[in-house]
Amino acid sequence: MRRQLLVLVGTTTAVVLAVLLVPLALLVRSHAEDRAMTDATERAQSVAAVVGGSLGRGGDGGAGRQQGREVVTGVLDGLNGEGRPRTCVVLADGTVLGPRAAGVSRAALDLARSGRAFTYAPGDENGGGRVVMVPVLGAQQGGSGGHSASVVEVAVSEQRLHRGVLPSWLAVLGLGVALMLLGLAFADRLAARIVRATRRLAAVADRLAGGELTARAEPLGPRELRQLAGRLNELGERIDVLVTAERERGADLAHRLRTPVAALRLDAEGLRDADEAARIGRSVAALERSVDGVIRAARRAGAPPDSPLCDLAELTRERAAFWAPLAEDEGRALHVSAPGQVPVRALAEELSAVLDALIGNVLDHTPEGTGLWLTVAVSPDGTHGLLTVEDDGPGFADGAREVGVRGRSGAGSTGLGLDIARTTAEASGGAVELGTSAKHGGASVRCSFRTAES
Repeated sequence: MRRQLLVLVGTTTAVVLAVLLVPLALLVRSHAEDRAMTDATERAQSVAAVVGGSLGRGGDGGAGRQQGREVVTGVLDGLNGEGRPRTCVVLADGTVLGPRAAGVSRAALDLARSGRAFTYAPGDENGGGRVVMVPVLGAQQGGSGGHSASVVEVAVSEQRLHRGVLPSWLAVLGLGVALMLLGLAFADRLAARIVRATRRLAAVADRLAGGELTARAEPLGPRELRQLAGRLNELGERIDVLVTAERERGADLAHRLRTPVAALRLDAEGLRDADEAARIGRSVAALERSVDGVIRAARRAGAPPDSPLCDLAELTRERAAFWAPLAEDEGRALHVSAPGQVPVRALAEELSAVLDALIGNVLDHTPEGTGLWLTVAVSPDGTHGLLTVEDDGPGFADGAREVGVRGRSGAGSTGLGLDIARTTAEASGGAVELGTSAKHGGASVRCSFRTAES
């Protein structure tokens, strides 16, 4: 966006400067030509006055005319210095005093002798310059019919005609470049301000999308962006209100379910048929875990994306020690491999629920004496902590691809335990993989959780 704004402003500025500076450059050239021709015309008129005064004394005879020519020659020698226009006088008898300009035609000379003063452009023969021709009517020297006049010629070369144009053009060009750079600098500051405000709005939107509902945008930049920031803040507040209300309704519903669930458990324990009581008791226990999961999910809703850190290895050792007595009573070997510390982004109570659910699944759905292995490691790229729960039991049923979907475990349970593990892992930025243990031949559940460094 910043580059596009600079290109737009640069193009617009270049067009405006071209419209303004090109006529200005042509005006400078025209002014230089006018100045040079005005100087040449004044020079020619001055020489014509001298020639008329020096050669117009016809009564003085030959000596007088010769003296007059010497005066004119001296004046011409003073005028024809280096770098000055070449000035000459063509007398009526054809005599030329001073250096004459090349390329002046006979027709132009005859026109000047007839009494007309004008500017003549000989063309390339004179280097592209011009010649100012002024007749000296008072200096008739007995030409054809005695009526021809002497002519003063002042030749202005192309270089002198356009003297000072190049420096003026360079000054105009420098002015244009300075204005262009000034415009680009101003556009860059304006674009930087707009882009900075836009990026801040995008960052706030990303934070809201990531679950940080307290993120708010600071109104910056143009009026439209400030309006957008205000609407984004209103959207964040609205989402926060809706999520808070939903969380409160979920928690309230879960707490209301606790009382009837407890009554249902008491009714199940009072059944006379032990097998039926045990079956209903397991269903009630699953329902209690489901209610607990609803409460945890309600508490977790709307939490910031950067969850508190929890040591997965330490918590695994702790929960293994908790379940060890029951495993020992059932003749199960419980192996734990959780060296060091593996901090992951998840709540300790959620990880405890995951471990309890996974260990409980092994104890509930495998024969007594089945071994259990808990392994904690870090992924090769260091971005996730890995929790693997394996056993040497019969493994998952044929419909294993549906295991972990709430209510569709295929093993006679609600599937809540694996669903809790999946939900917690995904909330942390990880996942759950189900399969067969390569080492022990039974079921394998591997959960990944995002680490502190990722």
